[in-house]
Amino acid sequence: MEQIGMQKGNKAVATWLLIGVAMIIVQVLLGGITRLTGSGLSITEWDVVTGTLPPLGEAAWMEEFRKYQQTPQYRLLNTDFTLGDFKFIFFWEWFHRVWARLIGFVFLIGFVYLVARKYLRRDMVNPLLILFLLGALQGAVGWIMVASGLTGDAVYVKPTRLALHFILAIGLLCYTFWFALRLLVPPGERVHSAPVKKLTVLMLALLTIQLIYGALMAGHRAATVAPTWPTINGSWFPSGMGRDEPILLNLIDNTLTIHFLHRNIAYLIIVLVIIWYRKAAREAAGTLFLKYGRLPLVLVVIQVLLGILSVLTSTGIVPNVWGNFEWMAQLHQLVAMFLVLSLVFMLYLFSRRQQA
Repeated sequence: MEQIGMQKGNKAVATWLLIGVAMIIVQVLLGGITRLTGSGLSITEWDVVTGTLPPLGEAAWMEEFRKYQQTPQYRLLNTDFTLGDFKFIFFWEWFHRVWARLIGFVFLIGFVYLVARKYLRRDMVNPLLILFLLGALQGAVGWIMVASGLTGDAVYVKPTRLALHFILAIGLLCYTFWFALRLLVPPGERVHSAPVKKLTVLMLALLTIQLIYGALMAGHRAATVAPTWPTINGSWFPSGMGRDEPILLNLIDNTLTIHFLHRNIAYLIIVLVIIWYRKAAREAAGTLFLKYGRLPLVLVVIQVLLGILSVLTSTGIVPNVWGNFEWMAQLHQLVAMFLVLSLVFMLYLFSRRQQA
């Protein structure tokens, strides 16, 4: 009877966590829409409580619009904006922030419910505390990112802060998913395989770097630097990749270097995933691997194709218009998250401790 109660509790906690996973994915996608529509700097203040509601009435809207008119983005880029244009970009940034608050609300309500039903065990307390702290950190970094675009001559947020905000969101996503896997995956589905585990860790580390460069690509609007494929503007190793001084600055600020690295890391990842699948398929695995083991391979191919399409369609970008490039970029971001989660899933399956 006690075992049945524990299983029921584990399922309830895991369901709560998976709802969180889904909501974080939506939040990241909303962040992508906010970036692609240039909406991220439309709200110039961080009001955790009062910012939940949008402006009510024409006077309130005009007040928010006046605040936006003081930003470098308006003065240097969007001087032709009408109140209607402002309301459009305001909506996406507001929705992005409200969804973040909703995630916190769902976390709190779920926590209270699970405590009341005595579903949370003592060994779950520390992981949940870490989960809460990661969520709070993500909110703070989000505001630091926005603040970087409200001063000086910045018309967008700093790409490095955008990358930090994005990678922390992915970290929160993976941590939440891993916690859920601990409660859902039967021990018999896991195997001990040091070689497969090490290769999976390597792929996740490389994918983390790739995601950072994806965010730098987005922050620098670097897709348009080389809207060609398979070469980069007709060259495999374009000149100008080391033009900035000091030399390391090219890794985060030279759009051509960022573009080159993002492309070629993708090719390396797809090769590693093929090697990984051949190794993993030879291991004795349970039904979950047999059912989902091909996911990383399928997703990485789709991801590379979407990346190519994003680059090729970047020539059709029209400011403040949602077109083919924006669809490709958004799908590229979504599949990237699925790819990360698929590898986290595989890491969990191949990380069973060796029997003494």
